[in-house]
Amino acid sequence: MNQLKNKTTLSLILIFSIFSLGVAYFVQYILEHKPCNLCLIERLPYISSIIIILLVLILKKFEKFIIFLLALTFISATLISFYHFGIEQGFFKESLVCNSNNEISNLTKESLLKELQKKTISCKDVSFTFLGLSLAAINTIISLILSVITFKLFLKYEKNK
Repeated sequence: MNQLKNKTTLSLILIFSIFSLGVAYFVQYILEHKPCNLCLIERLPYISSIIIILLVLILKKFEKFIIFLLALTFISATLISFYHFGIEQGFFKESLVCNSNNEISNLTKESLLKELQKKTISCKDVSFTFLGLSLAAINTIISLILSVITFKLFLKYEKNK
């Protein structure tokens, strides 16, 4: 019974991770809100969680270790999201991650003009909100909840087996 509960919980997290990525791409491509570099990085834990959960559901081996890896993935997602939220709120300064990912290697007049014409998205600028919260704030809350859920799955794994 508890093993079924674990699989159901993991399946729900899988669906939620796919939904979260879908929302991020919807906001980016349909609503045309360009993401900053940290927004793009915040998607990586969700992509990783999809792969990890599929491994658990398909392999049915090393489940405890894979669930632990999933918990670490969401803990890292929480930290990244909180860092992004902190930049938006002015708690932290923008890092090199937030700067343009383009390097100016030759400083010709044409290349410099081209770089200046590109609109870079700052990590501190909130371009999209939902219920008054930035996506970084929402992601911090959701990632924290998923961290707790997956860590509890890991801690109760032997008991639920």
